[in-house]
Amino acid sequence: MAITPYELRHILHKNPELSFEEFETTKLLINALRELDKDLKLKIYTPYKTGLLVEYAPDAKNDFLLYRADIDALPIKEENEIDFKSCNNFMHACGHDVHTSILYNFISLVLKERINKNILFLFQPAEESGGGAIEFFNTGIFNKFNIKNAFALHVTDEYSEGTIACSKGVLFSSTLEVDIDFIGVSSHVAFPFNGKNAFDALRLFLESAEKIPKDFTEPFIFGVGKINAGEVRNINPGNAHLEGTIRGLSMKKTELFFEKLLTISQGIEKATDVKIKLNKGAVYPEVIVNDELYDKLFPVLSKKINFIDCGYKMTGEDFGFFSQKYPSFMFWLGTSKGENHGLHNPKFLPDDKVIDIGADIFMSILGTL
Repeated sequence: MAITPYELRHILHKNPELSFEEFETTKLLINALRELDKDLKLKIYTPYKTGLLVEYAPDAKNDFLLYRADIDALPIKEENEIDFKSCNNFMHACGHDVHTSILYNFISLVLKERINKNILFLFQPAEESGGGAIEFFNTGIFNKFNIKNAFALHVTDEYSEGTIACSKGVLFSSTLEVDIDFIGVSSHVAFPFNGKNAFDALRLFLESAEKIPKDFTEPFIFGVGKINAGEVRNINPGNAHLEGTIRGLSMKKTELFFEKLLTISQGIEKATDVKIKLNKGAVYPEVIVNDELYDKLFPVLSKKINFIDCGYKMTGEDFGFFSQKYPSFMFWLGTSKGENHGLHNPKFLPDDKVIDIGADIFMSILGTL
């Protein structure tokens, strides 16, 4: 007997796996889908080491609609006291357990109602670390299909339970993670001339980055969340490390800012003789909501559920890659019953009911197209 969507969510939440390590999650999904698919309507592909693509094709002549959920978790220790609390030091603190269970529930409804449309269901790995979408795409598996549109959702307790929040154009910002190493020479604080202070170079770098001219007609962020330098109080650091993120409404402007950081680093190298290495981390193109899909879906969905235009967010999302490839529709799905912990929080915990709400919305979208 196939497990229920709620049961699946609880197993996933209790046993979270990090990006590119979702091996047991992948096995669980394959087994659950095989139990669910008694009539053998589904074809399961595993072209990458984790994650899976599921084909449902009752009509060989038509295009495919792609629905995507992400399956990875975060290195966060859960603080909720529940029966299905995480059993390790990781957590589905961004709701990917809910996304996955919604897609599984959606598949069960499609099978039950014998929908006569071609659909691909993607359980994507590694959204959190970035690169999961493009890594899976680069396997070439999508070349087998003519994909017309792509769809996804993201839960959040910023909005009340059951609310859809979406906007035409850019919904989520482009995001580029940046790791910067400053390589100098350590010296005793009493003899600074014997060294090359990496922290001083880092400080000059940040001061210079703050002075880069900005276009105030639209939002742009260069945020630094982590800095490491030095080992003891009386030694000038010979090495320093910075981890940050660049966010804007277009990948072009995000990349341009990175080039400006490179130029700054070259100047500081000459001034301090400290070597500076800039490395790109995860890259998320901006998520673009197709105008035509929005105009088609808004009147239908707003009759059934609270639908608000939320404008753009400076959140990064790996679904941006698919929205660059196919006309797409992504939306926030509210989960709040009064709480507002926010994503990536050790107390973030949507109710199981959201699994039904999300699947019903996917069905409504399917029925509109």
